[in-house]
Amino acid sequence: MSATPRIAAVDMTAPDSPGQRFEIPADRPLKLDSGVEFGPVTVAYRTYGAPNADKSNAILVCHALTGDQFVADTHPVTGKPGWWEAIVGPGKILDTDRYWIICANVLGGCMGSSGPKSIDPAIGKPYGLTFPVITIGDMVQAQARLLDHLGIGQLFCVIGGSMGGMQVLDWVSTYPERVFAAIPIATSYRHSAQNIAFHEVGRQAIMADPDWRGGDYLSAGTLPHRGLAVARMAAHVTYLSEQALHRKFGRRLQNRAALSYGFDADFQVESYLRHQGSTFVDRFDANSYLYITRAMDYFDLQAEHGGALPAAFEGTKTRFCVVSFTSDWLFPTSESRTLVHALNAVAANVSFVEIVSDKGHDAFLLDEPDLHNTLQGFLNGCAERRGLRGK
Repeated sequence: MSATPRIAAVDMTAPDSPGQRFEIPADRPLKLDSGVEFGPVTVAYRTYGAPNADKSNAILVCHALTGDQFVADTHPVTGKPGWWEAIVGPGKILDTDRYWIICANVLGGCMGSSGPKSIDPAIGKPYGLTFPVITIGDMVQAQARLLDHLGIGQLFCVIGGSMGGMQVLDWVSTYPERVFAAIPIATSYRHSAQNIAFHEVGRQAIMADPDWRGGDYLSAGTLPHRGLAVARMAAHVTYLSEQALHRKFGRRLQNRAALSYGFDADFQVESYLRHQGSTFVDRFDANSYLYITRAMDYFDLQAEHGGALPAAFEGTKTRFCVVSFTSDWLFPTSESRTLVHALNAVAANVSFVEIVSDKGHDAFLLDEPDLHNTLQGFLNGCAERRGLRGK
């Protein structure tokens, strides 16, 4: 393979179409946190808007665990709108008339970037569990290589929620000179024991499915749909709040006037979770779920810096806007405050907003006017400071 990275032509009508692809060749491998040198690597990504003359208007959007690069256009598998279409587009908060938006499918993902379902060129079969274990830092390293290829020296902003927020924090810690502004939303500097526990429940559900076949299900012609659906159901509960569940479902029955005294979906909330699980398996790879949840579990900026979180941001010139939600029990506000205190300890330029919402962790993906106003105000201020203007 040529040592020069390239963008391959992609059929956008294909059901697994990733948009654009950047290839990291085998002779320039990623040096993973595990010590493995891994290549070749594909990074699938999408762009929206256009770069200005010096490419100083680039915004990197980092997706969450089950997200992908289709942040603002129709998903090629589900046919649904992009997961952040509400804020990305002409005249929107992430204004594509003003900014050049880039979103990449993470390393380990299943929408075109190299992951466990990708073909191992050495054997011509899917990697499965021979794919190397990856970290948030490895994901960010792959993104940095993509930005090198695109000719972006410094990002105007890097933004993301949940696991996307972890990537934001790793970006600033690892490449501080490459990030002008950072917006970590509904996230933390480390994954908590409770969150690791929930992830382990999901992983065990997948691995207990007979169709998982020790991770080699693609070669066996099977899919662990049942285990992956249960993993999704358990995780989805953590994305909501008790108030949101009560408001949406309460104890209302599903298409019946009385209890069935059986194990069908008597309650609306049961039917909802079963639907979430069954639709998820059509667009996500089970092994990718194992790998990406493990990457989140391993994330701990404090431990990486000798137990001193401020050291992760020493000397940073990046401007921060940290956002949390009152009803988010997956990444509670207390963890955002710890992050803000660490940033204050190194005299970072940081704003912090706790938004009152009963929508739980998923609030960053939903219609939250206070969030949108916060993002708009922060970005406008940073753009003015940077000298960026819209059309």
